[in-house]
Amino acid sequence: MIYKFKSKAAGDVIMLGPNGDELLRLIGREPAAQGIIEPAAMAGVVAALEAAIAGEEAPSDKTGSTAGEATPEEEAQHRVGLRQRLWPMVEMLKRAQQAQENVVWGV
Repeated sequence: MIYKFKSKAAGDVIMLGPNGDELLRLIGREPAAQGIIEPAAMAGVVAALEAAIAGEEAPSDKTGSTAGEATPEEEAQHRVGLRQRLWPMVEMLKRAQQAQENVVWGV
């Protein structure tokens, strides 16, 4: 499934199914074909997404690496993190909240 998030306050944000499902779970919702985020809830949604991003970027307790393994810094350079995947949605939510517009998908 592909998610197409829409708002009158910003351009559309399109996400592949697994990424859209992850986003919805991070904000405390079950993945669904249709939905709405109302302006009153947007501050909490943005806070939840930013907390998830900060949690992923926090340094881990792993120290040292064995021969042939990438260090955490090298590994981070080769993957797309939550910050990159969620940034368009966070921006959309901020703009929609400022304009008091809903964010919808599947409609």
